Amino acid sequence: MSEGPAGRRGGPREPWGGVSPFSIKTKLGALVVIAVLITTGLMMIAMRTATELRFITVFSMIATLLITQFVAHSLTAPLDDMNAVARSISHGDYTRRVRENRRDELGDLAQTINRMADDLEAQERQRKELVANVSHELRTPIAGLRAVLENIVDGVTQADPETMRTALKQTERLGRLVETLLDLSRLDNGVVPLKKRRFEVWPYLSGVLKEANMVASARGGIASGSGSHTRTDVHLHLDVSPPELTAHADPERIHQVVANLIDNAVKHSPAHGRVTVKARRGAQPESLELEVLDEGPGIPRSEWHRVFERFNRGQIMRPHGPGSDGGTGLGLAIARWAVDLHGGRIGVAESERGCRILVTLPGLPSVPS
Repeated sequence: MSEGPAGRRGGPREPWGGVSPFSIKTKLGALVVIAVLITTGLMMIAMRTATELRFITVFSMIATLLITQFVAHSLTAPLDDMNAVARSISHGDYTRRVRENRRDELGDLAQTINRMADDLEAQERQRKELVANVSHELRTPIAGLRAVLENIVDGVTQADPETMRTALKQTERLGRLVETLLDLSRLDNGVVPLKKRRFEVWPYLSGVLKEANMVASARGGIASGSGSHTRTDVHLHLDVSPPELTAHADPERIHQVVANLIDNAVKHSPAHGRVTVKARRGAQPESLELEVLDEGPGIPRSEWHRVFERFNRGQIMRPHGPGSDGGTGLGLAIARWAVDLHGGRIGVAESERGCRILVTLPGLPSVPS
């Protein structure tokens, strides 16, 4: 059994023959002893004062009942409280807790119920976050695919091989995201597979930026009720040095990182602003350093440690552009999750203007000489 309130206040309990001095057994035993002592004392008084036995009996019963009522109330009151909390938990309210102000078995039970409520509340929060994560990740390829199909139906573009390849690419990405759900189910056990391979950075990031531009155009044609952002006025710039730079990582996970960082930067860019994606060689073989820099208001240093928390949408940094909102607050959390899987680092870096997010991926492990 875990440490109870007594342990937290002044160390572990000191049992008397295996029974705590504050246990219910001790209290019930004390009740019996007190009742016997009261009865015996009144009997001795009766014999010395010639008081009638019936009065002694009545007084003894009243005193015993009063003490029993006091002890019974001290035992049943916390049970009523626990029953109310348990009923609330069964109805989906995980915010209520039992008061832990006792040093007996009921105090231990109160701690157990509170721990159970904490676990259930955490599981419910994780379930909601999972749904939000999935919705956030599925929105981008669905928007792109819808834009391509709408353009074909409206006659804006022809169903040529290039257009259909774009639609196929979005469909394939949807399939990969569905497969990611299986990976998320293994996250708690730390068994999320990474499919690392060597790839050329320039063509890879160029494809990510092209897709981001396509999604921005797609969102412009979607009804405002979708909650998407319409920022076709922001220019995306790619800077890779050297041009033949290669990296060793999981391209699908890195796509999540770059796409979410670009999406966040575009939302907070001023009108006709510029978002720059830089890629440089890291210190280790096949390692990579990525930067995403925007021209927005930036992030106060006091908020740097909270940027990558889930559902953190910021209180000072507001999105620009018509109809912009703060999003779900999940994009940067997803980016951090993907970087952590690689054993890399992600964080806010110093910048003269706007916000600068720096990502470091380790690449191939160094071989000891």
